[in-house]
Amino acid sequence: MASEEEQSSLLLDPAYARSKSVIHDELRSFRVFLQWCALDHSSPAARAASYTAFLALALAVPAAVTASLRADASLSPASASAVTFNRVATLTASGLAAVSFVTLAVFFRRCGGLRQLLFLDGRLRDDTAFVRRRYERELDRAFRLLAALLVPALCVEAAHKAVFFFSTVRVEPPLPLPHVPWRGVALVATVASWVYRTGVFLLVCVLFRLTCELQILRFEGIYHMFDAEACAAADEIFVEHRRIRTQLLATSHRYRVFIICCLVTITVSQLGALLVALSSKDGKSFANSGDLLVGSSVQLSGFFMCLFGAARITHRAQRIVSIASQWHMRMVSAALHHGKPGVSTSASDIDPVALTAPLLPGAGCDYKSRQALVTYLWHNSGGITLFGFTLDRGLLHTIFAFEMTLVLWILSKAVVLS
Repeated sequence: MASEEEQSSLLLDPAYARSKSVIHDELRSFRVFLQWCALDHSSPAARAASYTAFLALALAVPAAVTASLRADASLSPASASAVTFNRVATLTASGLAAVSFVTLAVFFRRCGGLRQLLFLDGRLRDDTAFVRRRYERELDRAFRLLAALLVPALCVEAAHKAVFFFSTVRVEPPLPLPHVPWRGVALVATVASWVYRTGVFLLVCVLFRLTCELQILRFEGIYHMFDAEACAAADEIFVEHRRIRTQLLATSHRYRVFIICCLVTITVSQLGALLVALSSKDGKSFANSGDLLVGSSVQLSGFFMCLFGAARITHRAQRIVSIASQWHMRMVSAALHHGKPGVSTSASDIDPVALTAPLLPGAGCDYKSRQALVTYLWHNSGGITLFGFTLDRGLLHTIFAFEMTLVLWILSKAVVLS
């Protein structure tokens, strides 16, 4: 029977503090958000409620509200264009929500939960105290970022929908019930649907960014292993890098379909919105085109969050080759100076053959281990990939050039047609 002091020491151990049985863990905010947004797949009943909420809020409600909208020139001269803009924005938001919901459902079915998805189930215990402390702060920061993106956009969207339903378009009820305030019902249903669709999309983006931040912290942990004070061996660095490399490959496979589908959906929606805006003769205002403004801002913010997170982790992975080469050179130089006191540091005075000579017992083996590590890192320096294409700044520049070319092509056609 363990004493009370031994039991208390076990509870303070990080391995037990991050057990699945702990209710108030570091993912509590995300679990509450999943429950409130009906995205919890932890049980068959919760999974059925999640699919029901998705069909109702992401598909049925937007389709019903869109079908009941009618243009009314007596309310606003731009009523017809407002209905068109609303349909484009609704279709895009529903498409991204469908992609995000399917992505989450696949994650929970294959991974089992948030801890396995974020590589926290038994893996964070192997990291240093520096990585654990920083990652706990990143968890709080990620949830605040999700709220910072969702809450201001919700306020703007609610204000736009109030103006849209009460002073821009007419709502024809599906049922002849004269005493039902259909404008208010449509307003509440549309705002609730918007919160659900936007929340699902932003949640997946934040989870991807959070996964990238964990890997960035782990790469910083490897950087510290190259310090002279750490005295880490080449095989220890190799094991740690291989662990991170495996998790990067798993992250790339999990999110590559989501990133590509979001890229295609957002590109098509932006080009469609541009065509609709150029073909409309009505004046553009917050009342008729606010849907496109709010929707585009949220969608691009979430998507660029994913791209920048992937680019950051990719460049952290590529930087380790330079750090390892410098570390190897420092070790070789220290071995030369230790073996030959007073040796000159100029490049012309160093014998190339001496670099491979075993100056100390075991020095030749250490040299070969470090050289093999540098070679391994050189050929395994990739980060997040999309079907073999490394998602770095070069790919971001290519995507930007492609999008700009499409926009300029649409503008040239529109100018010619006008």
